[in-house]
Amino acid sequence: MSMQGIGFGYRERAPYASDPEKSRGRLVPESESPTRTVFQRDRDRIIHSTAFRRLKHKTQVFIAHEGDHYRTRLTHTIEVAQIARALARSMRLDEDLAEAIALVHDFGHTPFGHTGEDALNDKMRDFGGFDHNAQSLRIVTNLEKRYAEFDGLNLTWETLEGLVKHNGPLTDALGKGLKHPVPAAILEYNAQHDLELSRFASLEAQCAAIADDIAYNAHDIDDGLRSGLLTLDALDAVPIIGDILRAVRQKYPTLDDVRTSHEIVRRQITIMVEDVIRAAQADLNTLKPQTLSDIHDAGRTLIGFSVPLRDQEKMLKAFLYENLYFHESVMRVRKSADRIVRELFDAYLADEQCMPEGWRDGRTKGDLTSRARLVADFLAGMTDTYAVREHRRLFDHTPELA
Repeated sequence: MSMQGIGFGYRERAPYASDPEKSRGRLVPESESPTRTVFQRDRDRIIHSTAFRRLKHKTQVFIAHEGDHYRTRLTHTIEVAQIARALARSMRLDEDLAEAIALVHDFGHTPFGHTGEDALNDKMRDFGGFDHNAQSLRIVTNLEKRYAEFDGLNLTWETLEGLVKHNGPLTDALGKGLKHPVPAAILEYNAQHDLELSRFASLEAQCAAIADDIAYNAHDIDDGLRSGLLTLDALDAVPIIGDILRAVRQKYPTLDDVRTSHEIVRRQITIMVEDVIRAAQADLNTLKPQTLSDIHDAGRTLIGFSVPLRDQEKMLKAFLYENLYFHESVMRVRKSADRIVRELFDAYLADEQCMPEGWRDGRTKGDLTSRARLVADFLAGMTDTYAVREHRRLFDHTPELA
């Protein structure tokens, strides 16, 4: 692998990198810090937020009480941020912006992972639905109540753009949703602070997006092995992983299973990160962008896996869905979690007085859609442990998450 053109944190930014000195600013103008760039300040605000701390007790794959060593939404986020920063550094991008987007990208996730999101989306079907990415935007632009002069965190345009569009544009040039209608929360914010929903996001945002894939592909293998739902022998035929396993066993024939598992995961991350860097270098050398605007108008994502690894990664994901995410024991927990979220939603929507004082101040004025969104905001912000505690407070029987 050629190291030419790779950044290690001491070079100037690439001409197409996001420049904090040229930021498009914040919705509410502020005097900026003399000791931090605007993107560093965004990162710090994200880390000090209540929503960031709540990630500690939100499910990634395994419910927190199933074991102290499984990933939570917080540890996943930290791993994503580390990989995103490494990718940004290698391509001479703004590391702080990539890190900020990675740290905020999962703020809108419900308790109990995607199970909670699916249940809440179903309950909100008649009220605009629920989307965790749109919820992340709601949190950082409205729901966090920390500052004297504004709601939310008042993050820069670049961080919000990366949060909303890190997986690609949301609309075509005419404003029509590409895959599905754009959530109302995003459209409402976009009307007052145009995030250019039809254009591609910065390379820093793209680094955060692919870092998310790299992180969960690796740590879900690790957690699956730790849980016993996956075995080393079963991984032998899995793309990417099988080759790594055979190489490790050949070099260390007497290595115990625990160390073998860790060796697989660290090599897997290295392979994926280096593949992304090679593929991105090739794309950038072909496109030859000279400005950030060239990235926005590139017409495609520039930071991602090479075609061969992309195909292998799809097969790896298919293996994980079949053998881990849809495993009988995981599905049993998901069924209980689904019931908890649905019953809490129904209880809160039927009687606003069931919610804590700060959430039943009459702000919805009796409108059912507004009340449902208030309930969704409250529920989405819950940790797993708080959701269980609330269910026990309101119901005679709470299903076991085991």
